[in-house]
Amino acid sequence: MNTTDRTPADLLRSALAADPGRPLVTFYDDATGERVELSVATFANWVAKTANLLQGDLGAEPGDRLALLLPAHWQSAVWLLACASVGVSVEVGGDPADADLVVSGPDTLEEALACSGERVALALRPLGGRFPQPPAGFADYAVEVPGQGDRFAPFVPVDPAGPALSVGGRTLSYAELVELARTDAAGRGLAAGSRLLSGQGFDTWEGLSAGLFAPLAAGASVVLCRHLEQLTEGALVQRTESERVTHTA
Repeated sequence: MNTTDRTPADLLRSALAADPGRPLVTFYDDATGERVELSVATFANWVAKTANLLQGDLGAEPGDRLALLLPAHWQSAVWLLACASVGVSVEVGGDPADADLVVSGPDTLEEALACSGERVALALRPLGGRFPQPPAGFADYAVEVPGQGDRFAPFVPVDPAGPALSVGGRTLSYAELVELARTDAAGRGLAAGSRLLSGQGFDTWEGLSAGLFAPLAAGASVVLCRHLEQLTEGALVQRTESERVTHTA
């Protein structure tokens, strides 16, 4: 990847320029049987649409704090990169009452209502489906995002020194996040073409790094598995072979 990249959005742009058609995120939910594969180009398109929603419709600005109440999921990865594209600081599992915006899954809607700012809800249904009944007090992500633009340009350039991510009591700037992701990627032996399988959650830096940032920094891809504990040992071996996994987390 380009050594001059200083934000996660930079990493994604470099990945898009290098090979837009290669897989970036392959997601499994072993509770529902869902499988979704997103190429770099498809993932970047979701990020652009979400960033436009965030900056345009939701009025988010650099330095705003977003409480992210989502599990390890491909849509969570999209939101992390969209926030990085706008300059919004993500607080993973943060207190909605102290945040400017909140993004919630279906299991944390009551908690998310404490946010006095904009609230977005994700049903986390297969293929990015919407809620059967829109939750009161929330914008349904699956309803709002399809009509957004496919290209994104921030109103204000993202400052690499700005706060990017808070998780587990630790806050990282965009530049620190990128450097740590590169270090993690090197430590795991990831390189262009590597396929990392991760069943970790997104509530720790280790899980976020394995499930998104380290593969992105290395030009690799991730097989992100939710509810991996429900998979039998034999089925895990089969997945590892069929997905051409080279590394596990």
